[in-house]
Amino acid sequence: MAPYESDDSRSAEEAEERHSARRKAARYVVPVAVVGVAAATIGLVPALADSGDPDLPKITAQQLVQKIAESDVQQLSGTVKITTDLGLPDLGGLESGLASGAAGNGSGSSADPSAKLTELASGTHTLRVAADGPDRQKVSLIESAAEYSLIHDGKDVWGYDSKSDEVYHGTADQDGKAGKDGKDGEKGRAEVPATPRDFAEEALKAADDTTSVTVDGTAQVAGRDAYKLVVKPKHASGTTVGVISIAVDAETGMPLKFTLTPASGGAAVVDVGFTQVGFAKPAASTFDFTPPKGAKITEDKDAAAREHASDAPGEGIAPGAGLLGGGDGAKVIGKGWNSIATFDTGEKGGVPSSTGKGDMGGFLGSLGDQVSGGFGKGTVFSTRLINALITDDGKVYVGAVTKDALVKAADAGK
Repeated sequence: MAPYESDDSRSAEEAEERHSARRKAARYVVPVAVVGVAAATIGLVPALADSGDPDLPKITAQQLVQKIAESDVQQLSGTVKITTDLGLPDLGGLESGLASGAAGNGSGSSADPSAKLTELASGTHTLRVAADGPDRQKVSLIESAAEYSLIHDGKDVWGYDSKSDEVYHGTADQDGKAGKDGKDGEKGRAEVPATPRDFAEEALKAADDTTSVTVDGTAQVAGRDAYKLVVKPKHASGTTVGVISIAVDAETGMPLKFTLTPASGGAAVVDVGFTQVGFAKPAASTFDFTPPKGAKITEDKDAAAREHASDAPGEGIAPGAGLLGGGDGAKVIGKGWNSIATFDTGEKGGVPSSTGKGDMGGFLGSLGDQVSGGFGKGTVFSTRLINALITDDGKVYVGAVTKDALVKAADAGK
């Protein structure tokens, strides 16, 4: 006869099995977030709704794009709101960690921006931002009874999480700048996001003959007059991207709001914009930081080793791929909005199917769809914008494209 087990003992074992399954599931689901949606949202800073359509001089799309390119706002401060709705399933808290896992383990500190700011990848958040040239920026994530701040001041980069009383300290590059060219592997942790400009410019610089760019009237954002620039695929087949709308400040040319709506319709996947903004020079004390007495301080000693870890190929990056970013060794296949990033995890075995035995197989199977083709078998994980295919031989295909497009790409890769 088997030894007697109390209800409490069995409950504890079952709870541990479920917890273990979720930890393991995160390892498989992380490639869904690896696409850089989280990283992209870090580069955004919000803007809110219109309060009337101002009467502004006519402007062409080409002129408005040029106005954005020539914008040189160096100083600002404001309050921003960001809402991200990728349609991730409710995994009992696991979903909030996927983006952090995709960003890498970082330094292990809760104050490390690679972990903290990727929380912007889901839900609605309020930020306070300030910038004074390329060497001083600050962004604070306002939470319930807590605050997280990321400060770039000259060569120093500080992160402070008031909830855990932890401090992260890193450095900008040797020029005293924090990855401004977008090719520094430290961009996600050293460059403090100040406006939606970087994200808007990324989409625009990649625009090609697959892209439609038009001006669609005017708006008011945070009390400022703005033009509305609309960027969308010319041909919707294969892509999950519907429309990108950018509100551009009529005076400065700086993007004030960025909204991305999926081809499936409904609420925006990403909606970010200033609720208040000013262009006066922030007080110098805004960027001062001294670690609180008794706070745990983590020095990022591995920054140099990661310097080029997140570099994406410099050529052939189209709108869809620009939204994705890319992982280590990622390659981009396809063109325009149908671009797909692909990389090899080096791990065989794929993801357990829904027919697998026990809690683990059923849990993972509930997160994805089993697919097959000339490439073999695999699992597709989906959001409202991003789909990712993990094949049984360890390859990942991810993009703002449909499931069928991923299967076709995997077949072509054999």
